[in-house]
Amino acid sequence: MSTASAADATTSQVPDRELTAQRLLRTSAKHSYDPAVEIDWDAPLAPDRYFFDPRRSSLYGTPLWDRMSEEQRIELTKHELASLYSVGIWFETILMQMLVRHIYDRPTGSAHARYGWTEIADECRHSVMFSRAAEKFGGSEYRPGWLVHQLGRLFKTTSNGTLTFAGTIYVEEILDALQREQMADESLQPIVQKVSWIHVVEEARHIRYARDETYRQWPRLGRLGRAYSRLVLAIVVYCATISLIDPKVYAAVGLDVKEAVAAAAANPHWRETKQFAAHKVIKFFNEVGLIAGPGKLLWRRAGVL
Repeated sequence: MSTASAADATTSQVPDRELTAQRLLRTSAKHSYDPAVEIDWDAPLAPDRYFFDPRRSSLYGTPLWDRMSEEQRIELTKHELASLYSVGIWFETILMQMLVRHIYDRPTGSAHARYGWTEIADECRHSVMFSRAAEKFGGSEYRPGWLVHQLGRLFKTTSNGTLTFAGTIYVEEILDALQREQMADESLQPIVQKVSWIHVVEEARHIRYARDETYRQWPRLGRLGRAYSRLVLAIVVYCATISLIDPKVYAAVGLDVKEAVAAAAANPHWRETKQFAAHKVIKFFNEVGLIAGPGKLLWRRAGVL
């Protein structure tokens, strides 16, 4: 069976859009959290605790890492996590605008539209949560570069249904994979565990919503539309992945930025971490048929294949 036929066959098994939304609305009513209340923002950071598993650092295993003090290593993970949160804010802002566009033409009394608004509310809280955490970690100004920022502006304005939800799945899935580790690791900063737990619980339903919509939207595209969507998604993946770690994090811990950027780019451990974070979403995209054609080179250059 061809990839397209396999995707079409899977689509026929996707639950009715309204049934999915009704179930997600019930879950949202039971499991939604306010970070302003749930997180102790005034609690001091522990000076001897990492912010995520040091093996997930972009410099872990490099000669530069070996030369760093333990204090520098902990500080680096703090700033790297602030950078990851900032990328999360950037893409959640894009997502909220794409969701508004998606809902604009939907019946306002539908459960699908109501869940879309509910997800937008979730994402608003997540962005505030990430912003406060990044500020507490001393990295509130990390963000993608100018070109990536402008491409994001174009993407949120022009994305089709497939790209809206596929792009969402990619960014949310890679953050989800890393945060599932973080929320379970009791050796980390308590605030990191709490932020990760809230995001993982709420993003599980966002990912379900996006996966079902991707299955519904993809078969509606013709051959040209599918080729276009594959290429644009590859660009989104590349831009998002190379933006995960702002080079300014290295300067923040006293490292030479050029040396650190080169070390991270050549670091097989960092490449392994990116592949770990992306493995679930890549499996899903392969099932749908979204990774193919010339855009596949960008997936490889991003380091996730």
